Amino acid sequence: MVPDIKGSMMNGEIEGEKRGEMEDAKKNDGDGDGVEEGGSGRLQPWTKQITVRGIVASCIIGSIYSIIAMKLNLTTGMTPNMNVSAALLAFVFMRTWTKMLQKSGISSVPFTRHENTMIQTCSVACYSIAIGGGYGSYLLGLNKKTYEMAGGVNSPGTYKEPGVGWMMGYSFLVCFIGLFVLIPLRKVLIVDYKLVFPSGMATAVLINGFHTQGDDMAKKQVKGFAKYFSASFLWGFFQWFFTGKEEDCGFVQFPTFGLKAWKNTFYFDFSMTYVGTGMICPHIVNLSLLIGAVISWGIMWPLIGKNKGDWYPDGLPESSMKSLNGYKAFISIALILGDGLYNFVKILYITSMSVHGRFKNKSLNPVSEKKVSEIELKQNEVFLRENIPMSIGAIGYITLAIIAVIAIPYMFPEVKWYYVIISYIFAPSLAFCNAYGAGLTDINMAYNYGKIGLFMMAAMAGKEDGVVAGMAGCGLVKSVVSVSCILMHDLKTGQLTLTSPRTMLVSQAIGTAIGCLVSPLSFFLFYKAFDIGNPDGEYKAPYAIIYRNLAILGVQGFSALPKHCLDLCYGFFAFAVLINMIKDMLPKKIGKWMPLPICMAVPFLVNAKKADSMVPAVASGLICGEGMWSLPASVLALAKIRPPICMKFFSS
Repeated sequence: MVPDIKGSMMNGEIEGEKRGEMEDAKKNDGDGDGVEEGGSGRLQPWTKQITVRGIVASCIIGSIYSIIAMKLNLTTGMTPNMNVSAALLAFVFMRTWTKMLQKSGISSVPFTRHENTMIQTCSVACYSIAIGGGYGSYLLGLNKKTYEMAGGVNSPGTYKEPGVGWMMGYSFLVCFIGLFVLIPLRKVLIVDYKLVFPSGMATAVLINGFHTQGDDMAKKQVKGFAKYFSASFLWGFFQWFFTGKEEDCGFVQFPTFGLKAWKNTFYFDFSMTYVGTGMICPHIVNLSLLIGAVISWGIMWPLIGKNKGDWYPDGLPESSMKSLNGYKAFISIALILGDGLYNFVKILYITSMSVHGRFKNKSLNPVSEKKVSEIELKQNEVFLRENIPMSIGAIGYITLAIIAVIAIPYMFPEVKWYYVIISYIFAPSLAFCNAYGAGLTDINMAYNYGKIGLFMMAAMAGKEDGVVAGMAGCGLVKSVVSVSCILMHDLKTGQLTLTSPRTMLVSQAIGTAIGCLVSPLSFFLFYKAFDIGNPDGEYKAPYAIIYRNLAILGVQGFSALPKHCLDLCYGFFAFAVLINMIKDMLPKKIGKWMPLPICMAVPFLVNAKKADSMVPAVASGLICGEGMWSLPASVLALAKIRPPICMKFFSS
């Protein structure tokens, strides 16, 4: 699949260049090759690739996707890869803007693929903070409500309430440092090792396609996006009138399969966000979620509930960790750990074997280099022409690490200064392993490296401080590993669209800064307006309790679990490993239909169902429309303006 993508991208690039040479004299619209000026072969300076209008567009797009990602984080806990969607929205936004200016008689600078790449990079960096910054997981798991839900397995007072100030500061401290880790190794990973980074390559294919396919398809995509954006926004507005004051009012709990199924959380919520997300996600993700929902809410929880009074005390609420929620939380953790550990070992093995093979081949036959095409030579030349000094990476990393060593213990007294030093000593090697593995497999394993940091910190801090130290320390490792990997994906996109690496680094930095400001604000928009963390409500925030229980597991072990919970955890851990082994052993045509354990794990806590050129446009419109409605809905909730009607369903 990857060679086909690369081939189509190369063909599109070459066709675009020929078209650019033929049409450059006729019009100056920024299409064609979008690279050379006046046919001289000179690359557009990187300072011209970053524009004010591009930064403004990035702020708008990044903020929209941050709100969408935050909603998904706090409801299902699952967020799809929206890189392609962001690239499309950047193209739609800028092309519409430039056309409007032209019709108004105002001349504007041509919109090129470089600017498209810059906006996409900046937007993705922005909303990536909302996805991976811990707002729906380890940072939210520090709050008092999650502390109380964990019940008797907590140490007294081990919580910290969310606050805009400390969350912004924490995000700046732990996220920015990731930009500087792999700068010295960008040539090794992308040019020397020729790693594919499939998501980065797919985004480049899309951007190159936008600027070579002509106006007809562009117009269709713009119309498709606008149509489904409007429909999704208006549908969200219409539904609001029927949601009343209670959690189970409105279309969001429509008893499609009957009231008995509705009581076990099998219903349809008419959410266009999930429909659009399902269109973007691979089919196997949707299938895995459905299988997980049927096994957990359809079979296991009703059966375990019948043993109430025997397996766990009768008088405890279901939300207690010593009650039914203990089974929900720890079985999902077992699935996640089993899947994560298997893939972690697998990717480390692939990485080590690949690196070993490269060194071996180099030593035996140093001249055994594959012939590269003319376009690849051009890409490599552009990628290496504007060098990013190694000193920038070293100075940036050391400076930010020193600041973090001072500031993190101030924010979290449970985290000692030497914990931070230890984390940042190991982080560069972990970041390299993760980026190399992602370049081969397209799997970002940052959440697994974050769990290593969590368990390490929890164990070092001990029983009294371990829970807070573990969750706060998780972000130290996870953010470095995640941000550096995202940067490598974007640098790959930049290489294939002939965009300067300096442009990519600066765009990523701008997007990260915007994300560190926007993400806490979008989190508090939901946190103040809705009942976040309520296991019976819409905003269950499933990963908050999962991460808190991981930290508790790191310091207290399994002693507090209800009866037979540990046995079930062992079984599902083994099941996750076995499914992955079978998936890898079977032929690809069959193995691709094996369910993904990590996706199956989500419905164990949250029963959420998610139902070629035009698919990104339609899906983006559906996601963005309802995502935009979340903003006025939150404002109305904060202003205590309630919907006038509560629509509910009862047995006849």
